[in-house]
Amino acid sequence: MEGLHLTFGADPTTQMTASWTTDGPVRRPRVQLGSLEGGFGRTVDAETRTYVDGVSGRTVYTHHARMQNLRPGCYYTYAALHDGGRPDAGTFRTAGRGRQAFTFTSFGDQAVPITTWQPDGKGGYTSVPSGIASPASADIVAGIEQVDPLFHLLNGDLCYANISPDRLRTWQGFFANNTRSARFRPWMPAAGNHENEKANGPIGFSAFQTRFDLPGNGGDAEFAGLWYSFTVGSVHVVVLQNDDVAYQDAGDAYVHGYSGGAQQAWLEKDLAAARADHSIDWVVVCMHQVVISSSDANGADRGVREHWGPLFDRYQVDLVVCGHEHDYERSLPVRGVVSGSETLTPNPVATATDVIDTSQGTVHMVLGGGGTSSPTNGKFFGPGKAKVITGVGPVGGNGKRTPVYVYEDAPWVGVRDLDHSYGFAAFTVDPGGHPGATTSMHVTYYTVAQPDGKISPLENFVLHRKRSDGK
Repeated sequence: MEGLHLTFGADPTTQMTASWTTDGPVRRPRVQLGSLEGGFGRTVDAETRTYVDGVSGRTVYTHHARMQNLRPGCYYTYAALHDGGRPDAGTFRTAGRGRQAFTFTSFGDQAVPITTWQPDGKGGYTSVPSGIASPASADIVAGIEQVDPLFHLLNGDLCYANISPDRLRTWQGFFANNTRSARFRPWMPAAGNHENEKANGPIGFSAFQTRFDLPGNGGDAEFAGLWYSFTVGSVHVVVLQNDDVAYQDAGDAYVHGYSGGAQQAWLEKDLAAARADHSIDWVVVCMHQVVISSSDANGADRGVREHWGPLFDRYQVDLVVCGHEHDYERSLPVRGVVSGSETLTPNPVATATDVIDTSQGTVHMVLGGGGTSSPTNGKFFGPGKAKVITGVGPVGGNGKRTPVYVYEDAPWVGVRDLDHSYGFAAFTVDPGGHPGATTSMHVTYYTVAQPDGKISPLENFVLHRKRSDGK
């Protein structure tokens, strides 16, 4: 048994799933659930799911125990086990009902801190990094634990198994690293382009979909877990899978347009319902590819701007957290596009970077310093410049469609960290004291230092808006 981790169910106040993997089939996988004071009292049977890795031909066995009818705002203890196996245990806290103060964290582009084996061409093997492995991918987990959030958002490109010499060992290393935190709090992931794996399912996401149990989206089975939403307190979180709309060819297969518009239709319906719900103040989107980037790395993607941008504007999305660029950057609040812009340049509506009214514009945060060995904080353009992928050309020598870039002025640039490669953000919600009051989200960006992994606050700022129950 390995890789014990938690995810929220559709209702984070009453539902939590514990998931893990085993080397083969097991009898009666289950969770013993109880309270910290009373010990284990309930048995919850686990559902077993499998997939066959398309490269190695090996079968992966995953188990998911959905714990239901929990009490809001309460601590629980649990142990995952099967017949003849040693149990593995953790604790968690459910979300409370109604408006409340809590903290969540976010980063993307993590990788793993391990190496794996590769044939050396001489009949033996040599040790090589798993993809773009780095010790920082372990340090950042310790940083999350120091903050002790209620939940964590993982903004895509989880472990880079698709570019590793051994995909299964890389996934194993990812969960072995993150279970130090993910067994105690839900880690809610978005699938990035590196979760798209050759020969793994109809669109390449079977490893991700099988290993995580995530809230449903009401769509076809092949889209399960690729987009979903949940609400904690007054914060509604929407998780998207951007390869559906992004132009860049960056996974193992080019799957642009794979949902046939289903994800966009779901997104608009979900955002409309959230903004019509007077118990929800904040709408936060978690996704991978970016609307804004002033780094000379991947760049922003016009496809994401085209499809998601108008919906973010129409439904006043407050905050977008993403990754893809391996650096830290945040925008000024933006709404609409600069007139006549070929690249659909986001239009800034204010210049303040310390206190921001998100009812006037959306703040985009690139949080891609999760731990890879290829950070891009040294690749920022000079002030006010950026590049955008506006399409793709023929397949090049690397087997990918060649990106077509257009360079743009970038009046939306807010804050960038040129000096530090790794870090994460923490968001603490202050719900406000009465209907119609101002609610705030206090944000701290922490850097993660090398070689000791020490975390330090780089900056603090405040997002605010009026509560939705007193318009």
